[in-house]
Amino acid sequence: MAISLTRSAADRVRSHLDKRGAGIGLRIGVTQTGCSGYSYVINYADEIAASDVVFEDKGVKVVVDPDALQLIDGTEVDFVKNGLNEAFSFRNPNISGECGCGESFNV
Repeated sequence: MAISLTRSAADRVRSHLDKRGAGIGLRIGVTQTGCSGYSYVINYADEIAASDVVFEDKGVKVVVDPDALQLIDGTEVDFVKNGLNEAFSFRNPNISGECGCGESFNV
């Protein structure tokens, strides 16, 4: 079981944690929503719950709820800049389909 980060994503997380002056890593989860069933939720982690699963990649802690991990295990998180737009993107090997806008997925 693992969640990995590209160099771009790890650099972005470190940069924002430095600017915030607080936080221990990146928290990734999912919520039931969207036209395909699930949507990614990404925040900065300020604490780790006893039930959380923690990975470390490229010097960044990635914190995941165990229920979400079942849906996103093996995912690679990237940070992409395209013109004026920038966002985290996910390469999840578990998905069986995505909505047309790319905001939600199903497994």
